[in-house]
Amino acid sequence: MPIPRVDPRHRKNVDWILAGAVFVLLAAGLLFLWSATAQSPRGMSVVGKQAVLLGIGLGLMVLFASIDYQVSNKYAPFIHGIALVLLLVVTVFFRGEETKGATRWIPLPMGFKLQPSEFAKVALVLTLSSMFRSVGGRIREGRVLLRTLAHALMPMALVAAQPDLTTALVFGAIWFTMAFTAGADLRQLAVVVLAAAIAFGFLWNTGRIRGYQKDRILILLGRTVDKQKKGYQIDQAIAAVGGGEATGQGIGRGIQNRGAWVPENHTDFIFTVIAEETGFLGSIALLALYGFVLLRGLMIAAESEDAQGRLIAVGVTTVFGFHVFVNIGMNCGILPVAGVPLPLVSQGGSAAWTSLAAIGLLQSVAMRRRALQF
Repeated sequence: MPIPRVDPRHRKNVDWILAGAVFVLLAAGLLFLWSATAQSPRGMSVVGKQAVLLGIGLGLMVLFASIDYQVSNKYAPFIHGIALVLLLVVTVFFRGEETKGATRWIPLPMGFKLQPSEFAKVALVLTLSSMFRSVGGRIREGRVLLRTLAHALMPMALVAAQPDLTTALVFGAIWFTMAFTAGADLRQLAVVVLAAAIAFGFLWNTGRIRGYQKDRILILLGRTVDKQKKGYQIDQAIAAVGGGEATGQGIGRGIQNRGAWVPENHTDFIFTVIAEETGFLGSIALLALYGFVLLRGLMIAAESEDAQGRLIAVGVTTVFGFHVFVNIGMNCGILPVAGVPLPLVSQGGSAAWTSLAAIGLLQSVAMRRRALQF
């Protein structure tokens, strides 16, 4: 598919600060992925595979940046339908590939996997922005707000059934921040939040929340004795993060990393490798990079003259902010363990493609944030 031609007057508005932060994060991800897998005989092949996936993702980023985001208005029902079909395939019909009790992936040839829930996040941002644009000021009407909520609840419920409660919460966060940005009544939003809390309590007390999910929360809160070492992963993660001290143990020299004592340290727990080997200073530098990405996203939203562009920028920034907060929080032992990758850094194809496509959307809004003057 040829990349659409972009008006030169739009190209001059590319956010190079955002692009620079993204490229540094990608490079850091490959470096620490190498460190995390150096002890494995497949280490270099893992890094090489991730580099190929990132190359495809960069192509998606350029493609999404080149396309006018308003095109999504025409294809919103189709985008929403494809996202729901993929989620149904992995959740209901095909049941996907089961890993650690969850069915989130569809196996593909050559050892690749497709995670529909990742793509559904971008689809929800695009389709909700189109919905909020079409309803305009009527968003303050209760029935209109509920219609947009129902739109978000469809993929949210399918993801929760996989089960993947944390990713389901991402969909809720996307809807909430976009509804707030669209001008929804704060009292109505508060009622929705209260209803969600009551629903969670009901699910907890009726056994709909799985045992291992309850354990993760209760262990974090200190309400249970961890007799079966269910908190082993988080204990090792905390030891790795604390072991980095001020300046770290050196890249490739982390004791926890070299001993492979932190499970999944190349995916959801890659921050433990970064913290152990670069210390507090390296961790702060990483957070600063993410801060640049989030700040640029909010600035693009604030500078957009178009309401839909503003909504897309807020939605994308919400996804990044949620992932960074939850991932680093669980690595530091302040949040329950959840299958949430560190954007642009953790190993994974679907997550990398989705993150880079979302960055492309941000660039599309940035380039078109002001109407062309003829």
